[in-house]
Amino acid sequence: MSAASASTSPDMVFIGAGIMSATLATVLKELDPSLSIAIYEVLADCAQESSDSWNNAGTGHAANCELNYTPQRPDGSVDISKALEVNTEFDLSRQLWSYLVRNGAIPDPRAFINPCPHMSFVWGDKNVAFLKARYAAMSAHHCYHGMEYTEDRAEIASWAPLIMDGRDPAEPVAATRMITGTDVDYGSLTHLLVGQLTRQPGVSVHYKHRVEGLAREDGGRWRITVKDITGDTEGTVSAKFVFIGAGGGALALLQKSDIPEGHGYGGFPVSGIWLRCDVPAVVDRHHAKVYGKASEGSPPMSVPHLDERIIGGKTSLLFGPYAGFSTKFLKHGSLTDLFRSIEPGNIIPMLAVARDNLALSEYLIGQVLQSAEHQFATLQQFFPRAARHDWKHAVAGQRVQIIKPDPKRGGDLEFGTEIVAAADNSLVALLGASPGASTAAFIAMEVLQKCFAGELTASGWLPKLKEIIPTFGIDLITDADACRATRAATAPVLKIDNI
Repeated sequence: MSAASASTSPDMVFIGAGIMSATLATVLKELDPSLSIAIYEVLADCAQESSDSWNNAGTGHAANCELNYTPQRPDGSVDISKALEVNTEFDLSRQLWSYLVRNGAIPDPRAFINPCPHMSFVWGDKNVAFLKARYAAMSAHHCYHGMEYTEDRAEIASWAPLIMDGRDPAEPVAATRMITGTDVDYGSLTHLLVGQLTRQPGVSVHYKHRVEGLAREDGGRWRITVKDITGDTEGTVSAKFVFIGAGGGALALLQKSDIPEGHGYGGFPVSGIWLRCDVPAVVDRHHAKVYGKASEGSPPMSVPHLDERIIGGKTSLLFGPYAGFSTKFLKHGSLTDLFRSIEPGNIIPMLAVARDNLALSEYLIGQVLQSAEHQFATLQQFFPRAARHDWKHAVAGQRVQIIKPDPKRGGDLEFGTEIVAAADNSLVALLGASPGASTAAFIAMEVLQKCFAGELTASGWLPKLKEIIPTFGIDLITDADACRATRAATAPVLKIDNI
């Protein structure tokens, strides 16, 4: 769609057509159908970067199996507080998707979500002791009702035959399983959301349009300069609210906005590589997402896992990710991205992070220098009888870790998601290594509370929001009845398992 076919003064502009922009725009349009929304995407379609089906593992990050969310304390006990936060954030996604299915916006949930057990698997006495302590803590909480634990080799083999086939019988092993896990195709979901948005009045999506500039107007609106890269023409639009959900490209756009709240932020890019198998004889034997323990010094996004993926109705296996380094901030970005992001305000935070994260630097260097044989040997730790000819390399999306200014330390490297908003909440940028897919609904709620608090009243948006997200305002970590009720309600709508 060309810029000329839409309003030059929409209520809202979304930069980037990934899962985050699609989710937030969907929620806002449901809350106020009169809103006019323009979405600008530099590529030829939506969900081509981090939201792409092959660029993430599709766990939904419900914190069932990701061991990095459950660190072990010095006394041997396991802290599950972060896992509980992530786990209940995914419940918000389930509620939003269920609402959209019930209302016909998504005709069939199997187009993007399928049942898939989530497993944690470890070997070695120390790791087995850790997993047992983790299970004890998690299974005692209502959020992890139904979690199974075993050290029995035959039972693990019945759950995931590939990981036990050919394994040393003397090696201590343990596994946990949540059969309520899912595989989520965020690329397909993004297409579904953008598709239903474009069918509504007042919404326009502009592909092959690059946002070149952001500037304040008198009166508080934003003037957005947009280039149509197909026709090499430039125009402007004016909006009351701007959301920057451009993945790795968000930092550069935040810097262009020149809001004081964004000063000092930097980014550190990390690329990823998968090993992918499409051989039916192998794929058909593995129906799970199996996560192990990360290597010392590795970032959380590099936790090794062997995943069933269901994309476009076809099942494959992914293993990885192997970390790498590129100066690009986007998979379709430029090798100059990192260098162009450096400015006087973020030099000190970036140097401080370099000083304090030598282990991460060493890890990335080691990953980059790994041979194909070394990468395959890592797969064989999970799948001892893997055959090299059954697997091929697949390049995942770029992630940009946040470098956040810190008055005491100079700067900190963050692995989560950061919402950076202008003081008047008229512009919001989403930064982070993996900010969109798994936490999209939760982040949408955070943006609503931060930027539209005045609308979230009994006479405003709140009744509709509670129709979309029935547990909005309820802490599912402490309210066991509400947690059980929402999972029982959403599971049949999404055609997934519940216990």
